[in-house]
Amino acid sequence: MVFDLAATKVFPESLHERALARLESRLVEGAVVIAASEFRSQLRNREAAAERLGDLLRRAIAAPPPARRATKPSKGQQRRRLEDKRRRGQTKRLRRDTGD
Repeated sequence: MVFDLAATKVFPESLHERALARLESRLVEGAVVIAASEFRSQLRNREAAAERLGDLLRRAIAAPPPARRATKPSKGQQRRRLEDKRRRGQTKRLRRDTGD
């Protein structure tokens, strides 16, 4: 199944640009190509390809996820991390050969 994304007028301009940007690695001369061959029936393969194309386009025009807010580890988390590092270092020091 071939869908000419570059020439389509189905989407508003902003969604069209977003889809082109997100799918640029999959475009072949401005068109999205979907192949389906999991069924023995040509009709079922066409339906599967159409469904995959729909999913692909829905994901391509979806709004970007909200930006992640940076957070700092709590004082307790920092303290526990350093205690674990000290304990692990102590375990490794005890394993060393003393050279006797």
